[in-house]
Amino acid sequence: MSMATGTDQSPAPHGADSHDLIRVHGARVNNLKDVSVEIPKRRLTVLTGVSGSGKSSLVFGTIAAESQRLINETYSAFVQGFMPTLARPEVDVLDGLTTAIVVDQQRLGADPRSTVGTVTDANAMLRILFSRLGQPHIGPPGAFAFNVASARASGALTVDRGAAKTRTVKQTFSRTGGMCTRCEGRGAVSDIDLTQLYDDSKSLAEGAFTIPGWKSDSFWTVRVYAESGLLDPDKPIRKYTKKEMQDFLYREPTKVKVEGVNLTYEGLIPKIQKSFLSKDKEALQPHIRAFVERAVTFATCPECEGTRLSEAARSSRYGGITIADACARQISDLAEWVRGLSEPSVAPLLATLQQTLDSFVEIGLGYLSLDRSSGTLSGGEAQRVKMIRHLGSSLTDVTYVFDEPTTGLHPHDIQRMNALLLRLRDKGNTVLVVEHKPETIAIADHVIDLGPGAGPAGGTVCFEGTVDGLRAGGTVTGRHFDDRARLKETARKHTGTLEIRGATTHNLQGVDVDIPLGVLTVVTGVAGSGKSSLVHGSLCRRPEGDGVGVVSVDQSPIRGSRRSNPATYTGLLDPVRKAFAKANGVKPALFSANSEGACPHCNGAGVVFTDLAMMAGVATPCEECEGKRYQPAVLEYRLGGRDISEVLAMPVTEAEEFFGSGEGHNPAAHRILARLADVGLGYLSLGQPLTTLSGGERQRLKLATHMGEKGGGRSVLVLDEPTAGLHLADVEQLLGLLDRLVDAGRSVIVVEHHQAVMAHADWIIDLGPGAGHDGGRIVFEGTPADLVAARSTLTGEHLAAYVGG
Repeated sequence: MSMATGTDQSPAPHGADSHDLIRVHGARVNNLKDVSVEIPKRRLTVLTGVSGSGKSSLVFGTIAAESQRLINETYSAFVQGFMPTLARPEVDVLDGLTTAIVVDQQRLGADPRSTVGTVTDANAMLRILFSRLGQPHIGPPGAFAFNVASARASGALTVDRGAAKTRTVKQTFSRTGGMCTRCEGRGAVSDIDLTQLYDDSKSLAEGAFTIPGWKSDSFWTVRVYAESGLLDPDKPIRKYTKKEMQDFLYREPTKVKVEGVNLTYEGLIPKIQKSFLSKDKEALQPHIRAFVERAVTFATCPECEGTRLSEAARSSRYGGITIADACARQISDLAEWVRGLSEPSVAPLLATLQQTLDSFVEIGLGYLSLDRSSGTLSGGEAQRVKMIRHLGSSLTDVTYVFDEPTTGLHPHDIQRMNALLLRLRDKGNTVLVVEHKPETIAIADHVIDLGPGAGPAGGTVCFEGTVDGLRAGGTVTGRHFDDRARLKETARKHTGTLEIRGATTHNLQGVDVDIPLGVLTVVTGVAGSGKSSLVHGSLCRRPEGDGVGVVSVDQSPIRGSRRSNPATYTGLLDPVRKAFAKANGVKPALFSANSEGACPHCNGAGVVFTDLAMMAGVATPCEECEGKRYQPAVLEYRLGGRDISEVLAMPVTEAEEFFGSGEGHNPAAHRILARLADVGLGYLSLGQPLTTLSGGERQRLKLATHMGEKGGGRSVLVLDEPTAGLHLADVEQLLGLLDRLVDAGRSVIVVEHHQAVMAHADWIIDLGPGAGHDGGRIVFEGTPADLVAARSTLTGEHLAAYVGG
């Protein structure tokens, strides 16, 4: 029976369909100035603006942070205790939020047992496959896991069944693990050179130890050996008996008494391993790092040949290969191997594994292998590995938040990334992207441009609308959107060459190349073509026999607590403290928040951490110093009308003016600040914790410190994608800086994909033609003009299109 009426009416809109916007009102996180925006759902929105304009504060610090906080609150208080602390962002209204999935550029953990395979679960699926079908059968999936050690136990077990029913049963337990026993699943073994630890011709009393920091009067180090009663302190080490040598080098921790104080005696080798080798090498002080590099040699494990697996795990085969062979294969090749398998008993497993491996290839990471350590991936590669989890997901109406997904991508690969972003959107998701590259901004449905400047000069919405509207809008981004660098008319002549011969790091295929000195050289090629392997693996590790010093300035995290900031890292705080001390007739230590001047309530941290036991702890600004980190008495002392906390709150540009003239005139501080402004960090405040800086900002901060070093024509500076996180308008400033470095006598080598930097180079080295085993060869060497004219490589074609050639 028909229910149609005479009038043809469209149904009234459903109430649930009215929530098509994410509304943000009055956001004040970091430098945002009461920002109010409306972001359309199920669309691709790109946020642009100069570095430091507030893009990340709006997307990550406000929208994603509140979404994750609200989701965390749905868990029990017990579960919340294991989750990271998330405070409510400073914002008046946040409406229409959906579940936010953040895909950022935080590097994956550098744990030696973490690999691409373990991070993406591909290893777990391969382990199940080999445990079911591998011949000979050696055990459950754990038998193929290099993180699981074999264990055996036996003994008496007492079982209580009631008042009078206690009985003892004999129990045995065994677990087969796949861990190589020699290297404990690390794939590499370390050997300690004993001659670097002590002089065996001397006795302990004569000061035999040559370990930095081991003073002869220290209870904890030297005296615990000399006065333990286990060793003769007056006997030269080379005359020790076999037992004494065993006790000296390897003895298990033993309680001993030294002058009535209870101490723990431990063999020298385990003690060195705990105190030096268990720490991250980069975090050690320079003289201790030099000692570790001298005393410890790392080599591939001879027993498992770097595969990390036990002999049994390496003996089981399926489809003609072992699990070690499968993990060592390039992922694109492994995907083909899996495609050729047909086994009904594990069909669902094979389908899921196939999908995961195909996602790697689709996202442009087919050149990796599953046994690659996750800590060796770049920020861009780490971000794309994280994306793999979401590509096959059935979730819709989710907000995906990306942080510059084109970082580390060749123009050829950016098209592929754009297609993936659009695919996520077309599944019905809201996609928010923080981006500088015009190729990705161009595909946006909606653009939000923040600015107009950086730091305190930013934090407002300059434009909201379509890409065409942005072009015509007259904002900094709009004006520079269609900027195209011109090719250099004349290239500088080199003053010498650095020879690299037979380079075979990772996928390099015996590369011979002469890198010119005294000019700006750009090393380029698609992602995975071997650029980093050539520059970091061969160039930075070459012996300095020819007097050429190579300094690598990369984007790796700067080790330091939240007490470290640009002022402490660059050495700026020293001249500032001295200037304050001199002007006020007091000692410099008062002006250090980590020393005598620290606020006693928060110990100079500026915040107080409150542990809420089972619930997430919170950090609140210190009530005594109001986050200024200093005692009130210290803030009475002034220089040029400002106290020390006001100086640390200044952005670099304002501080440069302050220390440049007038009462605050200080040439030493002004020089450091001028270098920070030169590298495009004029918007950073001097006291901003280093833990809050992005990868690009960290690299530019390191570059500023290296610029202060005296370097002549024999000094080579290696930069790894210095345009990461740089706005179109700032790239021009970077090119000027690179020119000034070269004109000052430095040789500058840049690993880069940005066409403006390529066009500005004096010499280009292009690797390829593809990625992984399809790359690793030099496909072009010469000037940018020759590369554009030849158009013989992918880079040449894209550069020609960019400059309109």
